[in-house]
Amino acid sequence: MTVHSKMAVTTSETLNRPSPEEAKEAVRTLIRWAGDNPEREGLLDTPQRVIDAYREFFAGYEEDPDAILAKTFEEVADYNEVVLLKNMTFESHCEHHMVPIIGRAHIAYLPNRKIVGISKIARLLDIYAKRLQTQELMTTQIADTIERALQPKAVCVIIDAKHECMTTRGVHKTDTTTVTSQMRGTFRTDPAARAEVMRLIASSNIG
Repeated sequence: MTVHSKMAVTTSETLNRPSPEEAKEAVRTLIRWAGDNPEREGLLDTPQRVIDAYREFFAGYEEDPDAILAKTFEEVADYNEVVLLKNMTFESHCEHHMVPIIGRAHIAYLPNRKIVGISKIARLLDIYAKRLQTQELMTTQIADTIERALQPKAVCVIIDAKHECMTTRGVHKTDTTTVTSQMRGTFRTDPAARAEVMRLIASSNIG
């Protein structure tokens, strides 16, 4: 299996991060630019609230996605069927307009001797979601990291999301969602394997 090369990701450690006060002053500037007065009562605490929210929105820059998948398990009784986490909700932000991307992710892999705790896959999704993103890049980053860490027989990542940059502004297509996918290994080369993982994702009940 070909393992894709690690993508360079800018993190907070590589930047000269502004101080909290500088960040709050930037918020005050935006409030003035929008046409309001940052000194009025209702807006006095807004700069602090905004930077607190940004710490949560962009917490993914503080974590290493490869480290999340570093602990794997090899004693899995020769388990060699699909591992699928589906309908995982996430919130991200568009890097072009800094408005929300809200959607669901389906992430599957076909183990090759190693598995990882399922909560780690959910955390991996959140690490990449809690950054300024494009959906296409986030889909690829998740697949790359799983492929790199677990070296599985196959990886599938499908993301279905609404982008507020086109639902609340611009073209105002409020019911539109965007779907992106990455198929790796046998999910890409074997039609039967691909059909199986798609059937599992589509099914409402398993068993």
